[in-house]
Amino acid sequence: MKDTGVDRLPQPFRAMIIEPVLQLRGDAGQQDLRGNRSPEARLDEAIGLSAAINLQIFHAGVVKINNPKPGTLFGDGKVSELAGIVASEDLDLVVIDHPLSPVQQRNLERRLKTKVIDRTGLILEIFGDRARTKEGRLQVDLAHLSWQKSRLVRSWTHLERQRGGAGFMGGPGETQIEADRRQIQDRIIALQKQLDGVRRTRNLHRRKRKKIPQPVVALVGYTNAGKSTLFNRLTESDVFAKDLLFATLDPTLRKITLPHGKEVILSDTVGFISDLPTHLVAAFRATLEEVLEADLILHVRDISHSDTEAQAEDVKKTLSDLGVDALTGAPVIEVWNKIDCLDEAYREKLLSEAGQEGPVALSALTGAGIEQLAGRIDAFIARHDDILSVKLPVVEGALLAKLYQMADVMERVDGEDFVTAEVRVSDKQRGPFRELFSDYVFSDDSDDQPNS
Repeated sequence: MKDTGVDRLPQPFRAMIIEPVLQLRGDAGQQDLRGNRSPEARLDEAIGLSAAINLQIFHAGVVKINNPKPGTLFGDGKVSELAGIVASEDLDLVVIDHPLSPVQQRNLERRLKTKVIDRTGLILEIFGDRARTKEGRLQVDLAHLSWQKSRLVRSWTHLERQRGGAGFMGGPGETQIEADRRQIQDRIIALQKQLDGVRRTRNLHRRKRKKIPQPVVALVGYTNAGKSTLFNRLTESDVFAKDLLFATLDPTLRKITLPHGKEVILSDTVGFISDLPTHLVAAFRATLEEVLEADLILHVRDISHSDTEAQAEDVKKTLSDLGVDALTGAPVIEVWNKIDCLDEAYREKLLSEAGQEGPVALSALTGAGIEQLAGRIDAFIARHDDILSVKLPVVEGALLAKLYQMADVMERVDGEDFVTAEVRVSDKQRGPFRELFSDYVFSDDSDDQPNS
């Protein structure tokens, strides 16, 4: 083996991808326990995940398992077959697209005589490769250590127990596994404290944004659905976007101006994926808090993907785990992306339905449908806004400056003694605005006189 650390895989690695299909015998015959999508689609996704870290795939296949073995998952015959493939292809790594227990991973490595990682280990490796900011690296380290802590097995038998106690010989002391687990737990606690600092800093920034305030629109979706490409299209920026799973890991925020002049903050977040372990979601909670605080969520879907419905369910499940749902969280607008990959008739049908109450169909790559999406966001943000007329004395320069801070000035007329403006006031600012400008707000039937 060239290396045994999941987070230190040399590249390129010669790899084999195995997609286990655990089957349950029932009245209707054998059924796939992970039946929300086909085994072939899951294998394609595993290959895509592997390509994200430049693994060279020399063999990939689906393996049906009727009776999972607690020691190796696969039966002895299949393990021997896989060992033969590893030896003949001189493979460095075997990726099992299924959770493996620590014992199963250890036994498979011994039988196959090469490194073996499961789906969680593969995702962790991708996360480690993608993280760029300090926050991202902290979250990856925390997720990795939380996963590693549960996978300590007896490997240092010559250090079965360390010496302990105060006597000459000492007592039995703690086992090596206990010492390793304690060290990992200490490191986890230290990382959690650092992430708490990141969370406090993020909360400070969030409170500053609320004072302005500008609504926050968060992009969420399955990995590789095109969120970063859509983000770049809406913000005219150059955030890294590529046809790769988990191309974006660190959160990015940019300000955009909607068609009627309203400014909002657009947030791009890490993509979701099926069977994402709970501790990974917990580790990235600091990043995903932007979703929890959003005023509007855009659920970006790859409508051209054969498993788009299953992917949408996985995203909804993850959002629900985070506390975002239709009843307690921010409203969600579905965005059907990649319509340029559909046939022309179906594409025209989706575009003709855009702008209604349902999903918005678009192509972030070509720009088709972007205007409809901007209009939907604009209409949503303004749905509870007040449109008011304000008349300020020209000598009140400080109030005029405050007016521009607290409201969107849609129209302004300058006179000799007064400045008259039509403004849009957001729901968040309604109370503070009324308190400050109540004496200067007037209606069309009040003879242009401010309220007394």
